Order: sequence, then C-alpha cells, then structure tokens
Amino acid sequence: MESDRDQMARPLTEVPMLESEEVQLLRELARRRWGIKRIARELGIARNTVRRYLRGGSAAEEQPHPAQRKLSPEQQAEAVRLLQGPAEGNAVVVTRLLRQQGTQVSVRTVERAVAPHRQAQRAAEAATVRFETAPGEQMQLDFGEKRVWIAGHLVRVLLFVAVLSFSRRIFVRALLAQRQDDWREGLWAAFEHFGGLPRRLLIDNAGALVQGRDRSTGRARLLPDFAAFCADRELEVQVCQPYRARTKGKTEAGVKYVKRNGLAGLPFGSFAALEAHLAQWCQEADERVHGTTHQVPRVRFEQQEKPALRPLPAAALPVRERRLKRRVAPDCLVEVDTVRYSVPHALVRQGVEVLVGLDQVRIFHGDKEVARHPRSREPHALVREAAHYQGLWRARRTDPPTAPEETPETEMGRRLEDYARIIEATAGGAS
Repeated sequence: MESDRDQMARPLTEVPMLESEEVQLLRELARRRWGIKRIARELGIARNTVRRYLRGGSAAEEQPHPAQRKLSPEQQAEAVRLLQGPAEGNAVVVTRLLRQQGTQVSVRTVERAVAPHRQAQRAAEAATVRFETAPGEQMQLDFGEKRVWIAGHLVRVLLFVAVLSFSRRIFVRALLAQRQDDWREGLWAAFEHFGGLPRRLLIDNAGALVQGRDRSTGRARLLPDFAAFCADRELEVQVCQPYRARTKGKTEAGVKYVKRNGLAGLPFGSFAALEAHLAQWCQEADERVHGTTHQVPRVRFEQQEKPALRPLPAAALPVRERRLKRRVAPDCLVEVDTVRYSVPHALVRQGVEVLVGLDQVRIFHGDKEVARHPRSREPHALVREAAHYQGLWRARRTDPPTAPEETPETEMGRRLEDYARIIEATAGGAS
C-alpha cells in the first residue's frame, strides 16, 4: 500500500478520488468516533486520504483537472490535411508529422482536434441516397451463402439472387459453386423467369466476373467471356465500388430475405426438393406487399415493368461444358462438385480428364472414353456402375463343395499304390 508521505508528496491532480459511497461511509465512521488509522485500515486507503476528506469537506470531492491543450485553427487545419493525406487517417502518424514540424502535441490532443472531421466523414460514408430506377432499367445480382440440411447432411449452398429494381420481383437459384458459368446460367434463368431482359445489370466485385480495376480511371474490368456474354445481349454492366455493397441494396436485402424467410430452419430430402421449394417460394414472395414500394411486386411488374423489358434473344444459352483433370482414387471414384463418379478399377491412381456437361459426365483416359454417367446435382451423391468393379470381387459359390469319399486307401493321406512303389524302389536300391 502507498505510504502517507508518498501520497502527500504527489500533486493534487494525481490523488485518486473515492467513490461517493466510500466518502459517505468514511464520514459515517468518523461520526461514530472511529480513529483515522482505524478508518484507513477498514476502507483500505491511506490515512492522509481520510484526513483530506474529513478536513476538506465537500471541496475535497472536487478534483481540479489541468486545462486541456488545444490546437490553434491553423494547426487544426494542418492536422486535418495530414489526416486526409500522408497519414491516411491515422492520428498517431499525424502527431508524429506535427512534431517534425515543431508542434509538440500529444496523440489525444490530435484525436480531439480531428474528431469533428472524422465524424463528418463517417456520416458521409454511411449516408445513402435511394435511387429509384425506371421500369425495365436495372436488375441487381448477388450471391449469398447458407448451410442447409439436405438428406441428413449439412451442405453449403450458394444462392444466386436477382431482383428487378423497379418492381422488386425476385428470382432465386440454388447452386453448389460460384463460377462464371454459374453466374451466366443463373442470369439466363432469371431472364427466362421474368420473361425479358433489362437494360443494365448491377453486380459486385465477384472474382468470377471482374478481374480488377483500371488504376487511371478506377473503372472495373470484366473478364472477357462475361463481357462478351453481356455485349451479345446489349446489357450494360455496372460494378459497385469496393466495400460499397449497399449500392445494390435491393438484392442485398433480397439475399437476407431468402435466408431468413425462405430457408430458415427448413431441412430438405434432396437438392431437387430444395430447388422446387425455392421456385414455389419465389412465387409467394412476389405476392407480398413490399415494405418500400407498398405494392405487390407481381402487380407492379405486370402493370409497369413487364412492357418495358426487352424480348429474350432467339438463340438459347450455349450448353456449358467443363474439362477437369482428376486422379482416380483407390475406391475407383473421381469427384466433381462433391459428387463422386466411378471409373474402371484398372485406372486407380491414374490421371483422367472429366468432361462435365449439362446432363452428362464423361470420363476419358487419353483419347479413350472410359466412363459415362448421368450428371447428379445431389450433394455428396455416389454414382457407380457395377461393370467398373468386375474382377475386384470373387464370385460366391451357391452350393457347398462336395467332400471326396473316404476309403481305407485314402484314410492315411496316400493311396496304397504309392507306398508299394516306394518299397519296390527301396528294395531295388539295396540289391
């Protein structure tokens, strides 16, 4: 415990203050004629602290604070300039730079000086202006993720969500991956669901679609295949600024709505059952009264947005095919999107090429096709062909083998003729 002499030697501004309950108890004990030493021992404080509160009265409960140092208007403007520039928002760096300029100041003083600027900046970043688009003008796209119980397994399901910005009609598709082909197929399915094309797409900085930004202009660069897909259909693509996901707030809200309303707490017997549920749920969601427009999305779409959509192209979306390289596992299986397909057992531990189509999975070893299966979209499914395992299992005999009939000649394990030949050979050698 700190001694009385040490505490008396400290400046008044450094003397610890007691809580009001402790001060009341201290004075109550003094009224009961407790001595200063006994009170100090009871409360665990120094004796001089007891004396200060007893002698000083109410004035002892007010501890003076030194005047806070403030920067001049010129210094404050310089601190803000440094914060926006070389300091990159770091008050500690601003303090170091000010000290290099000859201004001796603490970090806390700088933080107080730039606090109004920081607050205004945070408010500007958080503030959002809602832009309402014209009918048929814009469709917002996004992917969400949710773990769903399917056939007794907890599966990571990706949700492609498209929302028409004017009517707020929603389309959802469940997938197991987020490749560029998945985006294109989901987008095409949304066009078919709505019966037309908007003029513009609003997307985020998905790695499957965007390959970065031009440093000079700040504009996003689309991957060539996706850019060609949109150009062929005269779709203008707008990409959100990084970390500004609320720019596409309509589909962000749509993703949350699917997770919390469409899928919350629901198990499914199969992936097909999940797809059927989402198709039915989209129809039900379009019949609700939307919280922002206060209209039913389907009615708003039929009356105003449907006539504004551009017609679907005559050419259908090309069938997707992927070529993958795989090594055959010891169980004669190769894995594609969590689904395992069998190949002939002679190819175990060898490399094969898998051609994944829309409805079929074909497996090649060199130029030879060694297996063909219908494509499964059930997570963790097992697709096998019995012929691929022929030769690995021995055929089971249906009838038990017949034991040879025992005779006196065979009870000893050999026939009697065998013993006779041995005896004759032995006798001939002895003569």
